[in-house]
Amino acid sequence: MGGTLAPLPRDRIGRLLRGRVVLLRRLLTALLVALAAFLACAPPAESVHVLVAARDLAPGAVLNADDVRPHAFTTDSVPDGALPVATTVSGRLLVGAARRGEPLTDLRLAGPELTGLATGDVNGAAVAVRPADPGVADLLRAGSRVDVIAQESTVLAEDAVVLAVRGENDGHRAANRANRLVVLALTREDATRVAAAGLTRPVAITLRK
Repeated sequence: MGGTLAPLPRDRIGRLLRGRVVLLRRLLTALLVALAAFLACAPPAESVHVLVAARDLAPGAVLNADDVRPHAFTTDSVPDGALPVATTVSGRLLVGAARRGEPLTDLRLAGPELTGLATGDVNGAAVAVRPADPGVADLLRAGSRVDVIAQESTVLAEDAVVLAVRGENDGHRAANRANRLVVLALTREDATRVAAAGLTRPVAITLRK
């Protein structure tokens, strides 16, 4: 028999499919190259430097400059209220534990932002009191709600919010127990009464349900 055999239909289909696969690969390669060029030319994301914990920090710690360090975050990833690097934190009270590298915000430190949120009074204040019964401090944590009572049974403040318990992480808890302080968020009116009473004697603190 002479002549050239015509390709079978399946051979023609196979060549057609291979051609389309090659074309698709070339298109995909071109798209990837274009994407890489776009990313290379795109402006870098804006960043902002804020303060983060330089090490693990315990609740109730009084901060110093070595407890924080600056860290850059993109503007869309910075938490609300993050502390700018120019913020002075020395002597400020940390009301909750912070992990190393965690951004510090205004609500993590005792101050007007936190007391205003906790009390609903923009003029609220943080007051440190020494409980008449040191053992009650073992029952308190940040966020606990308490009443403050003078020794003559006069109610000085109701439904106050505990911000921190100072001294709860001391290595010699038993020895320092009597020196522990409870930091409370109080309205301005209650803060004045509690602070005045605490100048002369310890006050009773009762835990609310």
